[in-house]
Amino acid sequence: MLNKSSQKTSNESVRQQNSGLVLQALRHDGPLAHTDLSASTGLSSATVSAITAELEKTGLIERREVANVGHRGRPRVLFSRRRDAAHVIAVRISSHAVQYSLADYRGTLIDRIEEPRDHGATTSQAFLAGFRAAIERLIRRSRLPEDAVTTISISSKGIADRDGAKLLWSPIFGYESLDFESALSGLLNSGFSERGSIRLFNESLLVTHALLLRLEKTREAPLPALATLSLGHSIGLGVALRDRNGLVRVVAPNFGHMLHAADGKLCRCGAYGCVEASAGFYGILRAAFEVPPDTIPAKFVPLTEMEKIASRARQGHRVSEYAFRQAGLALGQSLSRMLSLAEETMPIAITGPGTRFMDLLMRGLTEGLGQSQHVRVHGAPELLIITEEETLVFEGHVDRALTEIDQDLGG
Repeated sequence: MLNKSSQKTSNESVRQQNSGLVLQALRHDGPLAHTDLSASTGLSSATVSAITAELEKTGLIERREVANVGHRGRPRVLFSRRRDAAHVIAVRISSHAVQYSLADYRGTLIDRIEEPRDHGATTSQAFLAGFRAAIERLIRRSRLPEDAVTTISISSKGIADRDGAKLLWSPIFGYESLDFESALSGLLNSGFSERGSIRLFNESLLVTHALLLRLEKTREAPLPALATLSLGHSIGLGVALRDRNGLVRVVAPNFGHMLHAADGKLCRCGAYGCVEASAGFYGILRAAFEVPPDTIPAKFVPLTEMEKIASRARQGHRVSEYAFRQAGLALGQSLSRMLSLAEETMPIAITGPGTRFMDLLMRGLTEGLGQSQHVRVHGAPELLIITEEETLVFEGHVDRALTEIDQDLGG
């Protein structure tokens, strides 16, 4: 039998969970009327009334009356999240630029700054100093109160520390780690969350998270699994798997630096034979110009250079064609291993700047997938080409950040 203290804790947990359901429904589908909220969350009318009253009191949601067009009676009351209840800064660190976006509590983009990457001799300390200065500038020009921004969510290709906001390895800085939590110390309202409010994610994880939400709005049944493959200067993979209880876990394994072949191709990480060493932009460039496979990879390959190689391949230049085909083969074979390990035949969404070369990559990719026993038994996965990777990164940032804010403010 539960004692009074345990009963109180249990009731508080249920109340917080129900508040989160209401806030989530308003974020994804709002504004909503009382009856719509009840239907969307599965909560009783009385529970919804109690939660909306409490959330209004704390300033997280607001109501407005809308006339019933063509019907007599009292106006319809719609609830929505208050825009100024909290704000999020989402930062995307890519190979060519750093993009800083400010969003409100409804997830609406308010302002954005984009700065080109310096691929010269910039140190990690100089980068972090510029990083903090850009965020301070974004907050200043928004004219928001000092404590208005509650979360900074950062994404990059590379290996992120799961327990903190530290980038352990990245394509640009290598093994020189970047500690964002220390670099941004004192910048945000420290009283907001005991767990901290600076988050760092692998970019592919956010893309997978956002795309899963999108696809499930257009499909009749929840997706049991989904993978996203990012093609560009780096190779990234995100995988979403749903358990028996319907809960989704999204992970971003270090796919681009998984061992693919003992072929002596040098990777940016310092190892030989990684997937990225064959399928990343620098791998394709190296193969197209027939330079030794152990040549030190370029840190950055301009997209214009890749377009030139692709143009030659489409005109029948055999070495350029071969470079793209081998890249596709490396991707297909590696994806087939992932499917075998996951024991799921899942849709695979392909994103990133490399999608513009799918006509050259597809032959090798499908050949590589077809070599897998898993694919021969269960069939080839559905392949989706998604060209708006940047938008998905922003959506993933905002949804994960606002979910966390909901749990803290709504609790």
